[in-house]
Amino acid sequence: MNLKKPVAGFLVILVTVIATAFVKLDDDPIQKIASALEKWSSDAPFEKVYLQFDKPYYGVGDNIWFKAYVTVGGKHQLSALSGALNVELIDERDSVKQWVKLPVTSGVAWGDFALSDTLQEGNYRIRAYTNWMRNAGEEYFFQKKIAIGNAATNTVFTQASYTYSKLNNGQKVDAVINFSNLDKAPFAGNEVNYNVRINDKQILKGKGTTDTKGNLSISFINATSAPVTSGKITTDIKVADKKTVTKTINLTTTSGLADVQFFPESGYMVNGIRSRVAFKAVDANGLGVEVKGKVIDNTNKEVAEVTTKHLGMGSFAFTPESGKTYKASLTYPDGSQNTVSLPASQNDGYVMLVNNTDAQNISIKIIGSSSMTGKSTYVVGQSGGVICYAAKNTNGSINFGAQVAKSKFPSGIAQFTLFDASGQPINERIVFIQHQTDILKVDVSANKTAFAPREKVKINIAAKTNDDKPALGAFSAAVIDESKVPVKDADESGILSQILLTSDLKGYIEQPNYYFTDVNATTAADLDILMLTQGYRRFEWKALLAGQFPPVRYQPEKTLQIAGTIKTSGGKPVPNDKITLFTTAGGTFIIDTVADAQGRFAFKNMVFKDSIKFVLQARTAKGGKNVDIVLDKMPLPTTVKNKSMPDVQVNSSAALLTYLKNSKAQYDEEAKYGIGNHTIMLKEVTVTEKKKNPALANSANLNGAGNADQVITSDLLDKLGCVTIDQCLQGRLLGVIFRGGIPYSTRSQNQPMQLIVDGIYVESDFLSTIPPMNVASVEVLRTIGNTAIYGGRGSGGVLIINTKRGGEYNYDASQIYSPGIMTYTPKGFYTARQFYAPKYDDPKTNTAIADLRTTIHWEPSLITSKDGNASFEYFNAGSKGTYRVVVEGINDDGYLGHTVFRYKVE
Repeated sequence: MNLKKPVAGFLVILVTVIATAFVKLDDDPIQKIASALEKWSSDAPFEKVYLQFDKPYYGVGDNIWFKAYVTVGGKHQLSALSGALNVELIDERDSVKQWVKLPVTSGVAWGDFALSDTLQEGNYRIRAYTNWMRNAGEEYFFQKKIAIGNAATNTVFTQASYTYSKLNNGQKVDAVINFSNLDKAPFAGNEVNYNVRINDKQILKGKGTTDTKGNLSISFINATSAPVTSGKITTDIKVADKKTVTKTINLTTTSGLADVQFFPESGYMVNGIRSRVAFKAVDANGLGVEVKGKVIDNTNKEVAEVTTKHLGMGSFAFTPESGKTYKASLTYPDGSQNTVSLPASQNDGYVMLVNNTDAQNISIKIIGSSSMTGKSTYVVGQSGGVICYAAKNTNGSINFGAQVAKSKFPSGIAQFTLFDASGQPINERIVFIQHQTDILKVDVSANKTAFAPREKVKINIAAKTNDDKPALGAFSAAVIDESKVPVKDADESGILSQILLTSDLKGYIEQPNYYFTDVNATTAADLDILMLTQGYRRFEWKALLAGQFPPVRYQPEKTLQIAGTIKTSGGKPVPNDKITLFTTAGGTFIIDTVADAQGRFAFKNMVFKDSIKFVLQARTAKGGKNVDIVLDKMPLPTTVKNKSMPDVQVNSSAALLTYLKNSKAQYDEEAKYGIGNHTIMLKEVTVTEKKKNPALANSANLNGAGNADQVITSDLLDKLGCVTIDQCLQGRLLGVIFRGGIPYSTRSQNQPMQLIVDGIYVESDFLSTIPPMNVASVEVLRTIGNTAIYGGRGSGGVLIINTKRGGEYNYDASQIYSPGIMTYTPKGFYTARQFYAPKYDDPKTNTAIADLRTTIHWEPSLITSKDGNASFEYFNAGSKGTYRVVVEGINDDGYLGHTVFRYKVE
């Protein structure tokens, strides 16, 4: 067959299948496939989340502002499925530092995180998900790596470079670490103690002196054969008499080698059929690297050339032969070489070749081995669980092709699968469809072409569909001073790249905006290679066709609820009990219900703010109170390390250092006038003669009130504004780390600290339910002298919480531990703060304060009118530069919009 005639031998039996009006087919395999997809998409519609941030990186003392868009289904329409969104700030140790639950209205929500100046610098990530999304797995959560630097108290900044070479059976690593201050002045002639750890094992310890340029050279041998999963170089540099500064440099690789994988198009190579093979080379940091080389067979004959095209990815084509094996001889950026075997080819089967270069059509060519002659095959193209194209070969032909109109598919990932006569998948290929008709035209303009510092600016937005009709939708806007916050558009993620691309792919996608900022033939070709290498795993065909759908463990949260079971002291359910829920926060609120025959109860459709304290009271039908209330607690998703998200060297990023230099000046200015997120770190305290201190008046410490390794009192806690006490304590307790809200002493990191609340031993996870406003003091017991009195219970350390109870606090504590009564502080909805910026047309504004803002304005709640227009106003900061306005949003039909607008302040 002549494959230059793409439609020959290909009988199209289905053009479009709409999920709500399925077309009945005579071909049973396709009907079975369509029915399975329809059931999957209707029973388990998938949600996606995108967060727009005000800027790409931050410093301690900053605020992180974000707007959330939640979509559902393949058309990316704003979701009405979930009414709550969880957003978490997670540190390098995979500990949740902050967590907010936001109410989702018509698919949108917005919130913020305040970064206190006690926060440690490093790589953080923000994770966002609905409860419903947990059924699909963490791989489909929204996750973004955020670098947070510290210019407030940090005086030493480091940059590191590495070279690699082979030495006997190990690898020699030569590291050069540069030490300088924020103004890039080197620390010359300074003593440095250092140690190198790889995979939690120390391999080198030593000392040295920086040279005139502030450089320190360290060489070490990595003799382990195990892959390097984590490593750190910790340095202590002496900057003054009796003053040293500790700096930790991440070391995630000790080799110039890269991991190279090969991906035959549509799944495998077949002998005698010319195949396209894609490849991807990444270093241990998860970033693409350039490699070059050649593919040779087992007779040393060269059959193809290997050259990366974009971010470590590329492709080549050749015809495998029976009885031969193939390997790639590669050279890496540092000159080192390696050989990697290609997947084995097979004698029988098909190769499905897809050409996506044409603007209007997708070209599909299917070539089979001679042994496949006379067999029926089917091609199905689907997107978001909806079949958009289906076809069957005629007369059992093994070579056939077709042109498929792209207009039949929505924007995003389309999946083409070749099935055999029994409906089993044998080949698969994904492609990316980019329709400009699905993209909103968002025109952003200012009321002037140039502005002065502190001048008022009006930004106008005109949103239209591709056919120039007004677009009614939800939008958000961030304005930053790009001169202080350098940004590369291609490196960022936007609503287009997240919703259409990365949310459907597992693994890390490097520079996602590259494929959307300037769409052309080159970016489209690079995106197609990404499709060949990254894969698609929303579902598995085998399970789907067998009707084996994963169980739905997590239901959509429409509103908040408090539910549980009434049990006897022996653990048996108590039926038909009356249970009352009440609170006095914001006025008295009382509601009651009756448990069912299994003792189950639920207070549904509730809306309440975070940190509200409720009291639940259960009574038997005869008024007895000797029952226990056992509340339902849905554990949070685990926070294991996300290996697919590469770290940023916080102190080495030139853009971040530029930002931190301004951040330092802004921090000092705000501290001078007492504004901003500035707190005071409480040092280790030894308490003596403090019996009259009301914070310790009700201490349950068996050693005596205040006899602890550290004491935190309410005068600090009341200033921090935390939702739960564990959030307040993170980063403030010496020698204590938090993982998942549970405290661990650094002396015993595998055993949680024993938590004691008002003399009662409770589980460690109870800490996250305690509002800070109810706490009088926290006593930390870590050393043997303080924990010995607690015996085995104190072996991992003890954390004592003393609540406010009467006296000078005027606090009436509830009977938390009385039978039939319990207090409960569930996770409520967070109320987003109002973005503040000075208004220079107000005479009360203090113009003496230097306006060094980097986020000039944040507007999360823009709604275009019927004519598609919206606007907002603000005042420029006090400095000149280039200001960057990013507007993003979505309309009712699921069309997405992203526009970047810049103007000068002179």
